[in-house]
Amino acid sequence: MSDIIRRSAPGAILGEGPLWSKRDQCVYWVDILSHNLHAYYLNGESKTWHFPEPIGWVIEREAGGFIAGLMSGFAEVTLEPLTIRHIATPYPHEPENRLNDAKADDRGRIWAGSMHKPITKVSGGFYRLNTDLSWQEVDGPYKIANGPTFSADHATVYHTDSGKSEIYVFDVIDGELANKRVWQTFPDDLGGPDGMTTDAQGGIWVAHWGIGRVTRFNSDASEDFHIDLPAKQTTSLCFAGDALDRVFVTSAAENLPEDREAGTLFEIPSDLLRGHTGMEPQKFGG
Repeated sequence: MSDIIRRSAPGAILGEGPLWSKRDQCVYWVDILSHNLHAYYLNGESKTWHFPEPIGWVIEREAGGFIAGLMSGFAEVTLEPLTIRHIATPYPHEPENRLNDAKADDRGRIWAGSMHKPITKVSGGFYRLNTDLSWQEVDGPYKIANGPTFSADHATVYHTDSGKSEIYVFDVIDGELANKRVWQTFPDDLGGPDGMTTDAQGGIWVAHWGIGRVTRFNSDASEDFHIDLPAKQTTSLCFAGDALDRVFVTSAAENLPEDREAGTLFEIPSDLLRGHTGMEPQKFGG
């Protein structure tokens, strides 16, 4: 059986937000606190773009370029050359908040969470960016909003408050959220739930902050299996490759000077995934 593969040097302070781009044949990922967007290309090359502020994620646009989640809010971004155009700040009365994690849905909208950057108060929210660039707050407050992912049929959305170790599930009815309930609560020995993704078979994959693990859960919240990684602070994950049969996992070196693997981008090869494959990430339709 294959080993976990290291696809970057260690040291990302807060690696997060991995995104597979079929268009660019790479995995984009961020180091939030270093203000860097990285790309790992499947040919083995890497590239980095430095932003003027913390960046939580990028999502591809149907029309080209990206939408990015910055500390200042939503922004339109191109990379060659790097350009940034501010769209909106969804928390105008919380200047110490930042966007933290996001996914696009099958209607081309972006669902994104926020958090207080110093994490000293519960001021985060859950927002939707519509294709006309308007936005709404759809839920809150959150301490550390994290990891939205949709069920394979987009009938439900999963969203996490890592500060409470809780994952919630909502029904999506006519494009709106309804019937919020706790899907599961992580006990201390499972670390904290962080980023999430969904496979084509309907499983929900969760990165565990604090214990170096990703777990595939069934839709009823029962564990299917887990994979341990050599860095304690695993943060998020995505399926990648043309067959979507590889998983890339981000990690964080923040406050872990003794962890030599911390802040590495890892690849879990296909033979460790027990036949599960991913789905192409949705793009922003605006």
